[in-house]
Amino acid sequence: MLHDLDHFEKIARATIASLPRAFRPAADNVILRIAEWPASAMLDELGFADPYELTGLYEGIPMTEKSVLDMAPPPDVVWLFRQPILAEWRDRGDIELNQLIAHVVIHEFAHHFGWTDEEIAAIDQWWV
Repeated sequence: MLHDLDHFEKIARATIASLPRAFRPAADNVILRIAEWPASAMLDELGFADPYELTGLYEGIPMTEKSVLDMAPPPDVVWLFRQPILAEWRDRGDIELNQLIAHVVIHEFAHHFGWTDEEIAAIDQWWV
């Protein structure tokens, strides 16, 4: 089915595989998780009351902040949340679902590579 978790994972993995060659090795070290909804603890930690506000999340230490002196940190994780993505897709009505999934993946991996939301927004008018 086009909208199931397997489809989201397929599009996300294809997006990761299409990253420029220089970024792929670092992207391969990130765990990809697809869930229906963000966990309550995630929402609480980020100060979100509405789970529809969170389509994706990067958990980890951005590459620009990592150090060989760090004690073994937990692995980096990129989360995609199916229901909030589907809701945004329906609300927008002007893009294909696969484009939105890919865009959320790229946004979260940008955080892994060290970009802030402000830096991403400066070059990416998608969310405006």
